[in-house]
Amino acid sequence: MTSSKKVITLVSAEGVSCTVNRDVICMSNVIKNILNDIDDESEPIPLPNIKTNVLNKIIEYCKHHYNNPPSQIPQPLKSAQLNEVVSEWDYEFVNVDKEFLFELILAENFLDIKPLLDLTCAKVASMIKGKTPEQIRREFDIVNDFTPEEEAKVCPHTHIYYLYLYITMRIMN
Repeated sequence: MTSSKKVITLVSAEGVSCTVNRDVICMSNVIKNILNDIDDESEPIPLPNIKTNVLNKIIEYCKHHYNNPPSQIPQPLKSAQLNEVVSEWDYEFVNVDKEFLFELILAENFLDIKPLLDLTCAKVASMIKGKTPEQIRREFDIVNDFTPEEEAKVCPHTHIYYLYLYITMRIMN
C-alpha cells in the first residue's frame, strides 16, 4: 500500500478516533515525525490535549490544502480586512468564535502546522489591528489592572501585552 492511501488514526482528548490520509495529516510536522519514528503506523496516535471538534477542524484544513497550498499571508497585515489577503475558503474557515479560535491556535502550535498557525494568528491580528488598548480589552474581555503610571510605560505595546495575557489565561484554564 502506498503512503498516499494509508490511513492514520488520531485519538482526541475525549478518546474519539479520527481517521485521515497519512499524506494529508503530514502537514503537521509533529505527526510526520511521529510517523517517521514508529514501526507500526496502524497504531492510533493519541492527542490528549486536543478536543475532537478542534482536531476535526484541523483535519478539514489539512484536507482542503493538501492539493491546494495556502497563499502566503503578508506580515504585518496592512489592514484589519483579512478577506483582502486570504482566500474566501480560508476567511470562512477562521470565522469562528474567539474561544474556539484560541483552542485552534494552541492545537496547531502543538502540532506544528505553520500555514494554519499563520492563518489563525492573522485572524487575531485582524481583530486587534487599528484598535486602542481599551477596545482590545473589550474585545477580549481583559481587565485593566494597570495603574495609570504602569499603563503609560507600556502604552505603545499594550495591545501585544493584552493579547499575550489573553492567550496565557486560555492556556492556564
